[in-house]
Amino acid sequence: MNRDKQIIKVSYIWIITNIVLVIFKAIVWFLANSIAIILDAVNNLSDVVSSVITIIGTKLSAKKPDKEHPYWHGRIEYFASVIIAVIVLVAWLVALKESIEKIITPEDTNYTTVTLVVVLVAVFVKFFLWKYVKNQWKKLNSGSLIASGTDAISDGFISLSTFIWALISIFFGIWLEWYLWVIISFFIIKAAYEILKDTINEMIWIRADWELTKKIRTKIQSFEWVLGVYDLALHSYWPNKIVWTAHIQVNDEMTAKELHRLTREITVDIYSHMGIIMTIWVYASNNSWEYWEIKNALSEILKKYDKILQMHWFYVDESRKTVSFDVIFDFEEEHPEKVLKEIKKEMKKKYPDYDYAAIIDTDISD
Repeated sequence: MNRDKQIIKVSYIWIITNIVLVIFKAIVWFLANSIAIILDAVNNLSDVVSSVITIIGTKLSAKKPDKEHPYWHGRIEYFASVIIAVIVLVAWLVALKESIEKIITPEDTNYTTVTLVVVLVAVFVKFFLWKYVKNQWKKLNSGSLIASGTDAISDGFISLSTFIWALISIFFGIWLEWYLWVIISFFIIKAAYEILKDTINEMIWIRADWELTKKIRTKIQSFEWVLGVYDLALHSYWPNKIVWTAHIQVNDEMTAKELHRLTREITVDIYSHMGIIMTIWVYASNNSWEYWEIKNALSEILKKYDKILQMHWFYVDESRKTVSFDVIFDFEEEHPEKVLKEIKKEMKKKYPDYDYAAIIDTDISD
């Protein structure tokens, strides 16, 4: 079964389970007059809505690329995760409001053996459901299932807490469930916020994991003729499908045939061993010692600026009397253009016969 079908299957199980819980908790609420239980039931109802959104989002994200959307539709899944996180956030903000109101104006609650049994059954159901969803989200790397799984374990704890405080209420006459709901609400709101933040980060593309970039860089560097690897960048168009780009530096005397063979070997090897689609760009490197003096002079100038992280793509085009290079600045540098202008001016003083084509590069990976 493919990833999308498996996510939909898990979502259907989630929907059916939560509908059953909503029905039973509504019966308990009718018998016990417990607002805590009806809020728990409403929370389960929000889970049903979340699962429906997961199914719709998964089906839409599985659509094949078309002329208007050539990069597939997979990122729709991120939007589904955001909507689910917002639903959880809003539901628990409402629960927090209701809890505070009941602390101010409390109502009597009438728990019975039947209501306690139903609440206890809900605890076990939610914990088993959480375990099942957790196993699936690890296999499928689905943001929507992560959100659902997090909600399941929180629901389990809530039902367990309701059961415990119901017992305390019955045997000791102490009504503290609303204070508990206030505390739980804060934790769930925080969890929903974290899911929302992580998903939005994925949508706007965050910095690649340094261990993965190091692994890819080392792999590419192991190929003969590769003199350097720079500008490793990931482009996540949909979960589990990532396109990477990398710039490699090679001897400027390599032929087009040799370059084709090299870049082809790199992309096939990385895809075979790591499942990553890789696009390789090429930088030329001077194969002459006479230009090392210019490069070393430039390196000494760059050392004066502590916000410069790296210089690469150094190349001297003798026929055009042009020196080109890229400079990577720390994000804390407020005026990179000004600094680069100073560097070019100083190089012009040292080597007036050359023009300097410099580019400000971005610190996109470690």
